Amino acid sequence: MIGIVIPAHNEEKHISKCLEAVLLAAEHPSLQGQPVEILVVLDDCSDSTAALVSAKGVTSMDVCFRNVGKTRAVGAEHVLKVGARWLAFTDADTVVPPDWLARQIEFDADAVCGTVEVDSWSEYGEATRTKYLALYQFIENHRHIHGANLGINADAYRRAGGFQHLIAHEDVQLVADLERIGARIVWTATNPVITSARRDYKCRGGFGEYLATLITSNTHMGVEPFMNADATPGIG
Repeated sequence: MIGIVIPAHNEEKHISKCLEAVLLAAEHPSLQGQPVEILVVLDDCSDSTAALVSAKGVTSMDVCFRNVGKTRAVGAEHVLKVGARWLAFTDADTVVPPDWLARQIEFDADAVCGTVEVDSWSEYGEATRTKYLALYQFIENHRHIHGANLGINADAYRRAGGFQHLIAHEDVQLVADLERIGARIVWTATNPVITSARRDYKCRGGFGEYLATLITSNTHMGVEPFMNADATPGIG
């Protein structure tokens, strides 16, 4: 079984498109009918996110953490308990490609770190887009880390200790822990997801805030928080 975990905090504007894409990926022919458990972890939602998730027939659970690391960790434990052998993580404002899961499984790795593309630069402008593209590595063996595009073997996840209860960079920490235990990690740009470039980002220190820093600086501000265990720039 494959388990997909999606944390969400007031994501009524994006969750439907996210789930439509995930449901399509779960039906990819290459999976040969392998069961897929999709779980949306509703973290202190006060809008219509829960109703929209229910309308798609997707399982959800309610928590009140306002902590993305803890939210991902609780979601992961749920899908592990129901038998998931592969864990896939994305975000509620993200659209995955149809072969997203299939590509992750094909690598036969302990973990797969994928890249992200931005849905629209209209709120940021051409200068910010140019700056971003100059810094980002759309190549194999990149070193970017995104909770919006991450897959992990269940055994490796457990051995690494799972997600730490961090309010930011929980994905970077988990990959560092995976490297510490000698996990085989694939860094690929062949299965990118498309994520929102909105200015009202939900997580301080995350990808949305990183984009915002590009507006005010010609340098990669905040590099250190985005470093992985090999001290190679990443963007969490």
